Amino acid sequence: MKARRFFTKSEWGLLVLTAIFLCLLVTAARAGDHRGSWDYRILSSASRTDVTPEEAPPVNLNTADAEELDTLPGIGPVLAERIIAWREEFGPFTEIGQLLEVSGIGEATLTDLQGLVTVEESQTQEEPE
Repeated sequence: MKARRFFTKSEWGLLVLTAIFLCLLVTAARAGDHRGSWDYRILSSASRTDVTPEEAPPVNLNTADAEELDTLPGIGPVLAERIIAWREEFGPFTEIGQLLEVSGIGEATLTDLQGLVTVEESQTQEEPE
């Protein structure tokens, strides 16, 4: 009676390849722990182009141009133009909630904009002579 091997040559090959793969995976994961936190700091500092509400005054929906509106979260060039078009058609915004009347702006975007936008009159208005 012939003794049976525990694994065939194919199974041994797969076992060795699996072991190599796991070793590489563990090595990459350990190297990634250090490198990942370093990369995160770079990405977080690079993404600081968005200004937080504490660093800049809120964007006035009644006076902002498309470029200024485009800096707001969830507002791209298309929505910025829609906000301006709404303002030109219906007059100045009287409350932030009116943004819901602009096509493409929903509750989630409105929530994201809280504290970042205002509808107050400009403080640099010229007085009549």
